[in-house]
Amino acid sequence: MRLADFTPPDTQAARAAYEFAAERQTPALLNHCIRSWLWALGFAELDGGDDIDHELLYVAALLHDLGLVEEFDNVTLSYEDAGGHVAAALTAGAGWPAERRTRVHEVIVRHNWPTVDPALDAEGHLLEIATGLDISGVRADLLPLAFREEVLAAFPRLSIAAEFGACVTDQAARKPTTQAARIVANGVVRKLAENPLEALGA
Repeated sequence: MRLADFTPPDTQAARAAYEFAAERQTPALLNHCIRSWLWALGFAELDGGDDIDHELLYVAALLHDLGLVEEFDNVTLSYEDAGGHVAAALTAGAGWPAERRTRVHEVIVRHNWPTVDPALDAEGHLLEIATGLDISGVRADLLPLAFREEVLAAFPRLSIAAEFGACVTDQAARKPTTQAARIVANGVVRKLAENPLEALGA
């Protein structure tokens, strides 16, 4: 498993997702999104999952935290729901049909569920466990150490622990019935600080 094994889909939607994410997100959030995509592919390879929708997974991964960006911070919706709506709008511009736009919204919303059954949503499951690794360090030892080191060297964590922790804490305070409140109550700030990827990428 090597970084060079994984290349972004060469599609209009994938290119637009990267460009938009790079324009609107901080370097730390952008790197988090790219790492989440790479961790998801790594887990898919471990599971022998060859039938995933690579374009859908990439676009969802790159855009999954847009709801944390000030311009897309919806006053009532959870940040993953708000980000999913932005992703649906962007992919409409890339010519995705309504059903596929619904799917990218679903994957982004489900990445913040406590667990996602892969039988229900393979891409949602992969993004959920990938972001769980990048934020909380869950399943870190399942991916080869050399791969983790290579990804972190190419896409360093920068200030993701402080930045993400502050964003979700703010979201939780303003929207106490959303998933942000759940993950803050479950100790996400502590988990960010204790994530083994922090030391590995130092």
